[in-house]
Amino acid sequence: MKTIGFIGTGGMGSGMAANLIKAGYRLVVTDLRREQASALEAQGAQFVATPKAVAESCEIVLSMLPHNEAVRAVGLGAGGLAEATSGAKLWIDFSSIDKSTILGVNDELVKKGWTLVDAAAGGVEEVAAAGHLALWLSGDRALFDELQPIMRPMGKSILHVGELGNAKLVKNAMAMLAAVQHMSIIEVCWLLKKGGLDEATFQSILKNSQQDSIATQRIMEVVVSRNFKPRKSWMPKDVGFGLDMAREIEAPMPFVGLAQQMFSIAQATGQDGYEATGIACNVYDVIYGNKR
Repeated sequence: MKTIGFIGTGGMGSGMAANLIKAGYRLVVTDLRREQASALEAQGAQFVATPKAVAESCEIVLSMLPHNEAVRAVGLGAGGLAEATSGAKLWIDFSSIDKSTILGVNDELVKKGWTLVDAAAGGVEEVAAAGHLALWLSGDRALFDELQPIMRPMGKSILHVGELGNAKLVKNAMAMLAAVQHMSIIEVCWLLKKGGLDEATFQSILKNSQQDSIATQRIMEVVVSRNFKPRKSWMPKDVGFGLDMAREIEAPMPFVGLAQQMFSIAQATGQDGYEATGIACNVYDVIYGNKR
């Protein structure tokens, strides 16, 4: 079995890395906060101090990082992958960032002999822990095929989505779709509430309609229970990246633009400390003057 490096062991990364350990891979990990990797260390992962040390200790590096600057730092910063003098020369980055950043980092790392695979993961922490993520990879197709054994422990579906950078674009696009879906469902829910139907009734209506899906079921379960899970939602960030790209390629997206403004209302009113369904519910509570 290969030795795999994993950089970024937060909620998503820790679940993905744990499934690689379960599949029999030896892992070398790092994170700015070592305590986030403690559970992986307990499962046998080796912790090292820098991305450079990760690369020099393994054959392939994976990462799940929070933002553009973190990806640049891991790839090109002090103690970054570009400084590695031995070991891995293949990096698969799953971070939710924009397309231009991954392409810019790739341009620099290629000069150091690195191959970068652009990747993205659809799902939340619980889905990552279960190994049921939707994984999108872009770049060389032959390399995509070679990587299947490493991808399978982490994902229920693994798709090649074209040229390098497209995986980030797909991630942003799916966040945009989810943003519109969340806001539209909660908006219709409030219409029905004003007409005298409660959330549980709407849940049954959706479940028995052509709009039924795993996504709508999960949204309505949270709406009915009002069990909003506190977490940092990355959806507004990913939607913003998608709109930036849409402006660059002159693709009008009026509904997504409105959904982003709804998330801005949540941020401005302090209602954004939850997953996306909780944010959407809180926004419409604000609009309708509903005191929680």
